[in-house]
Amino acid sequence: MDAPQDIRLLLSVLIPLVGAGLVMATGRKPNLREACSLAAAVGLFGTVAALIPAVLAGEIPRFTLFELLPGLSFTLRADALSMIFAVVASFLWVLTVFYSAGYMRSLEEHAQTRFNTCFALALFGAIGCAFSDNLLTLYLFYEIVSIGTYPLVAHHQDKEGYEGGRKYLTYLTTAAKGLILPAMVLIYVLSGTLDFATNMHTGILPAGVHNGVIVALYICCILGFAKNGVMPLHNWLPSAMVAPTPVSALLHAVAVVKVGVFSTVRVMLHVFGVDLMASHNLGLPTAWFVSITILVGSIVALSKDNLKARLAYSTVSQLSYIILGVALLTPTGIEGGLFHIAAHAFSKITLFFCAGAIYVVTHKKNISELGGLGRQMPWTFAAFAIAALSMIGAPPVAGFTSKLFLLVGALDAGSITILAVLIGSSLLNAAYFAPVVYHAFYGKPSPAAADHGHASPAGHEAPHTGEAPLTMLIPLCLTAVISVVLGVYPGLIMGFVEGVLK
Repeated sequence: MDAPQDIRLLLSVLIPLVGAGLVMATGRKPNLREACSLAAAVGLFGTVAALIPAVLAGEIPRFTLFELLPGLSFTLRADALSMIFAVVASFLWVLTVFYSAGYMRSLEEHAQTRFNTCFALALFGAIGCAFSDNLLTLYLFYEIVSIGTYPLVAHHQDKEGYEGGRKYLTYLTTAAKGLILPAMVLIYVLSGTLDFATNMHTGILPAGVHNGVIVALYICCILGFAKNGVMPLHNWLPSAMVAPTPVSALLHAVAVVKVGVFSTVRVMLHVFGVDLMASHNLGLPTAWFVSITILVGSIVALSKDNLKARLAYSTVSQLSYIILGVALLTPTGIEGGLFHIAAHAFSKITLFFCAGAIYVVTHKKNISELGGLGRQMPWTFAAFAIAALSMIGAPPVAGFTSKLFLLVGALDAGSITILAVLIGSSLLNAAYFAPVVYHAFYGKPSPAAADHGHASPAGHEAPHTGEAPLTMLIPLCLTAVISVVLGVYPGLIMGFVEGVLK
């Protein structure tokens, strides 16, 4: 049952855009500026949350702004898949507003107004992608995310920042324009519409299309949404680590990479559809292809001493679990992939929040320099340990649930290869996360760390425990706790996941 012209969808997209304008207008008053960011974040989450009962009841609210041609319109919709992404992204924006204020003020970062403005614009694009009803609307918002987040990547305005930003923008916009645009034109010519199918089985491509055309379109869509971090178009992601840590958290947990995997999954399920993918044998080959990213990303992460670089390659690896789960084309596998959207978001943002807290207190970036810091910053490293367990797939954290479903999905698909990839990658996850936690709690402090004391780089005295300011500590503890809650009560997300499968 549809509920057309639901104004809440338009409001969900407009709130972060208006928030960006208010942040710019109040830039000379930092407290008011942050209040505007917080008001926009809370308003967005409240509006998205108001859609939950209708979507869980099976409704698909829609709002059409204009129509260019039959089957070619600017339309928003909220379905079960939309809500997985929109609820997670809007909620995490609220916590990130607090965290960013603590981080940016502690380090006395420049251009904080521009930073907060672009942050709101990133959420404007991300929520637009989540609520897109067709491939045209999705593409437009996808490009908004790319352009709106460039200033965040190049925030420091130094040589490294500009090089990272240039690579970021080049990879993402070139892939989208060179692969998604032509695929979109051909899909419209073949099917007469770009509207997503209402269920995951049918897709929109008509019967009788040549197998080679289907495969070519599919490859363009998988690689064209390069924000999904799939190799070989992944290198923008570690290069973007030159950005401030709140930006890294946004890139790796909330907006950018989740826009990539969400868009990829949306096209797999609602443009091609499970039945067509199965009939053209696109499922397991896709799973095998992204398995390379899962394994190689984990191996590269093992070699990185820089904490953010290790987390970046962990993201490259972990994102492909989502695509792999959907590519298995089994109900349990798809459930595991979709649940991992939320599991990864809360766990990975915790890890980056912790990395930022460590940097604010100690000014240290490398794992080899973290010896003994777990005893000085117990809350931060406890949260890091919980999130790391989720990435590894250990109970009772959220990552255990998603990996369990993925393992069962691989068995249902009859693929021992994928089963081995999932087990092997989890061992690699443990290999690159466990040393960080062990070194922090049981390693010896470096002489530099001992000399540094407990003062933050900006000269602010940290609390007696040596922790970061509460504006940073509370959000990272909350995201860690939620990771556990989702592991113990997966039904909080599974209601939407099961709605996708109907």
